[in-house]
Amino acid sequence: MPRIHGQPVPALFPATGPVSVMLFGEAPGPRGADQSGLPFWGDGAGITVFRALAAAGRADVPEAAWEDWDGARFKRLALRPCLHGTALSNAYPACPTKDGEHFHAPSNRDLLAPENQARLLRELHQAAGGGPTPLRVITFGKRAEWVLERLPGVPALDLHALPHPSAQGLLQAAPGKGRGLRLADLRAAWEEALLALLQR
Repeated sequence: MPRIHGQPVPALFPATGPVSVMLFGEAPGPRGADQSGLPFWGDGAGITVFRALAAAGRADVPEAAWEDWDGARFKRLALRPCLHGTALSNAYPACPTKDGEHFHAPSNRDLLAPENQARLLRELHQAAGGGPTPLRVITFGKRAEWVLERLPGVPALDLHALPHPSAQGLLQAAPGKGRGLRLADLRAAWEEALLALLQR
């Protein structure tokens, strides 16, 4: 496991054009966004996100990225996705760690810190851009949904929540905590649910 940098990972917006959908994860992952510097890019759960984005025509993913989904490799090879009409961010901007070695989920205090709330509001207003229809926001995991529901002064949002696409998140959200279910099937169903929301 590479050492966690813990540097803020800024939201990723399309190079051109308006945004109609914004995705929020919990925090950058230690092997993915913390290494690549791009939301979901190289995260273990991020591959499912980008498969859905690519299938919906909302992201162009370099073919070489699928061969070895790893944030440090992506940065070394300068591999980047190209987004269309979609922005990506996290409820907390940096990979949370106390020792530089281990990830821990962001706390309520982390999420509600004034600087974090101000960042989230800036990103949401940038994505919404004063468009005629509410920005569609899709959260992954309970922490992202929790903080966005508590933000004051947000633009009009069409908010949707999905379980976190990690193995733990999918199993906890499945009936009977996933007993008797295959993780591959849960991932496929989650990807289909995200694709449906992206195509609305």
